[in-house]
Amino acid sequence: MRTLAIDCATEACSVALFEGGEPLANSHAVLGRGHAERLIPTIADLPGKGKAERILVSLGPGSFTGVRIGIAAARALAYAWGAQIAGYPTLALIAAMARAQHGDVPVLACMTGGHGEWFVQPFGADGMPEAEHASLAPQAAAQRFGTTLVAGSQAEAFVEERGGGTALQILPDAQHVLALPEAVLSANTSPIYGRAPDAKLPA
Repeated sequence: MRTLAIDCATEACSVALFEGGEPLANSHAVLGRGHAERLIPTIADLPGKGKAERILVSLGPGSFTGVRIGIAAARALAYAWGAQIAGYPTLALIAAMARAQHGDVPVLACMTGGHGEWFVQPFGADGMPEAEHASLAPQAAAQRFGTTLVAGSQAEAFVEERGGGTALQILPDAQHVLALPEAVLSANTSPIYGRAPDAKLPA
């Protein structure tokens, strides 16, 4: 079975193709913006134009636009190809990438949020979340979590704010999705935005 992984929930845009658990090809680029224009051509550049029997896609939290672009593309391709589809939390992938480098240790995932806040979530040595993700101001986040290893786009800032720990400054990369615990995968591909929307309907 081929598996296509898609992750464009942050400033990075990445895709990866696997055959029976072995990597075939991948692409990772830090775009900031332009995911909508870049994602499908990047998938088309993969072997066999990326066609797969299973698709894994990041659900967020992350960029509102990036999350929706990734999920929409994954759903459309799954429909066109008759493929299985599952989603995973962006922060779980960050934790899996950190454990791949540092071994089976607890990890605090810390990523850029909105309005100066950070998306944070602690993960155990088994890669499973120990609490729900939260969107917190830097000082509040640093005071709440004591996990030594911090990984993500705000890892260095977190360690500096707290005054200690080990920082792994990384962005999510789809080529590492097979390191995720199966238990974090979900058939529900609804977005995880991480915080309430800024816009509110009038009363």
